[in-house]
Amino acid sequence: MCQKVSDLVTMDSIPEHELSRLEALARTDQPLEMLIERRKNGEPLQYIEGTAAFGPLELRVDDRVLIPRPETEGLFEIASRMVRHPEVILDLCTGSGALALALKNEFPGTSVFATDISEDAIDVALANRHATGLDIYLAVGDLFDPLPASLLGEVDLVVANPPYVSDVDFLTLPEDVQREPKVALVSGPTGLEVIQRIGVSVAEWLRPGGVVICEIGESQGVAASICFTDLPAVVRQDIVGRDRYVVAVKP
Repeated sequence: MCQKVSDLVTMDSIPEHELSRLEALARTDQPLEMLIERRKNGEPLQYIEGTAAFGPLELRVDDRVLIPRPETEGLFEIASRMVRHPEVILDLCTGSGALALALKNEFPGTSVFATDISEDAIDVALANRHATGLDIYLAVGDLFDPLPASLLGEVDLVVANPPYVSDVDFLTLPEDVQREPKVALVSGPTGLEVIQRIGVSVAEWLRPGGVVICEIGESQGVAASICFTDLPAVVRQDIVGRDRYVVAVKP
């Protein structure tokens, strides 16, 4: 959920690398002047283009979902290294379906279940499921709620990029990040509310040896790891050395 460097640019001017992407889009879509105006007005570049890369996939995105970011790709890479031949994977707060689809692509024989509280987000994930041809189970609902009880104790991997921004911190986010769905960004007064709910419930869904990996804010490492009450959790860093993931393995 962290913003890319390109997302932090001043809207007074368009960086050269973004301008070239807008010029390419203008040849098949709207006039360049209109595209530039949309970007200057704070609309994220990926929403203008309608797509975003994630791992090996090119996904459709719009203002109903968060834009997939390198930090979440890092979660995908950690997961791909930590599990071998998983039978069941859960992706909570799936958004565009990025993690679920990338993991299904990585482990074709695995059953992948993905949930999101936002019906709009699931609609985008359904479009990406169709576009990629990757067969994942998608359901609207809060975290584990829409999942079949038969999965209790049977899951090899749980991944989540949940809302982890506090109400106050949301007001300090860059303009274009604030254009993304608030429900996918903001957890509540502390930013830990959703992480906490995942942490207290996830152990019962994992089989022995099962892994959970949750993306967190860079200042949340210690507090977020404590949320995983029934599992020995550790904090891992992203590519630039910031606390970014809580990882736990069920004994």
